Amino acid sequence: MTLREQHDRMANAIRFLSMDAVEKANSGHPGLPMGCADIATVLFTRFLKYDPKAPHWA
Repeated sequence: MTLREQHDRMANAIRFLSMDAVEKANSGHPGLPMGCADIATVLFTRFLKYDPKAPHWA
């Protein structure tokens, strides 16, 4: 899998999760998370430091 394919899969996961959250809440607007999914993917994969095993490290 290429880096582009990985990026697309991660961004699409964010999009689907945001749609599910809005649907479950019966409220909200999924436009921003769907539109910014690519930006969030780049931030989390290239710039932000986050260790899911130690979420309170800061």
